Amino acid sequence: MNLYAVRAIYRFEMARTFRTLVQSIVSPVVSTSLYFVVFGSAIGSRIPEVGGVSYGAFIVPGLVMLSLLTQSISNASFGIYFPKFTGTIYELLSAPVSTLELVIAYVGAAATKSVMLGIIILATAALFVPLKIMHPGFMLLFLALTALTFSLLGFIIGIWADGFEKLQFIPTLIITPLTFLGGSFYSIDMLPAFWQKVTLFNPVVYLISGFRWSFYGVSDVSVGVSLVMTLVFMGLCLAGVAWIFKTGYRLKS
Repeated sequence: MNLYAVRAIYRFEMARTFRTLVQSIVSPVVSTSLYFVVFGSAIGSRIPEVGGVSYGAFIVPGLVMLSLLTQSISNASFGIYFPKFTGTIYELLSAPVSTLELVIAYVGAAATKSVMLGIIILATAALFVPLKIMHPGFMLLFLALTALTFSLLGFIIGIWADGFEKLQFIPTLIITPLTFLGGSFYSIDMLPAFWQKVTLFNPVVYLISGFRWSFYGVSDVSVGVSLVMTLVFMGLCLAGVAWIFKTGYRLKS
């Protein structure tokens, strides 16, 4: 493996994050903090507890997951789209760097940034609500797997997009609504029976449920099912990336 190339691309992507610190880190943290204040205080005064957990603390895993999903996709999609936009992607494709090394570098950098952001948001949340983590190992596992999975999805979107508008299409119109409807602010047990069954078709439910379980030991679905669904989604994304590089889709034209 060409570790020099992997390290160079990885460091370049990480340096881009620190050059745009306000946009990459500060803005998502401030936005999520506003959710803590607005939803935690406004709705929390009407819903004291959910599943034995105070409402302000209950929404923390969902809000972390909301930022993690959107930022993982945004970081990875922009990271690979910009070389396409400027034409430097052809230098990468003609360099002695394998497709696996490209994916490791770009997706690894995007996932690292997202995990950093998730940890900062958790630290910020602890300033507003009493936060406890019952299963820190599983918390880190879900954090890492979700960041990697959605960074892979963002990588696919970055290859697929042929304009800046398309970069925002899936995160804005699909991922964010699915996250809001996936139990970020409520337990699906609070829904009518029919909508509980419909909600189970939303894959984000399993991510949030498993992540929330690692904090409080409460979940809408079994943690084992959540973990399996996360791995299945990651497998689908890996298959998508492998197909793109095998066929040259949107890379050779």
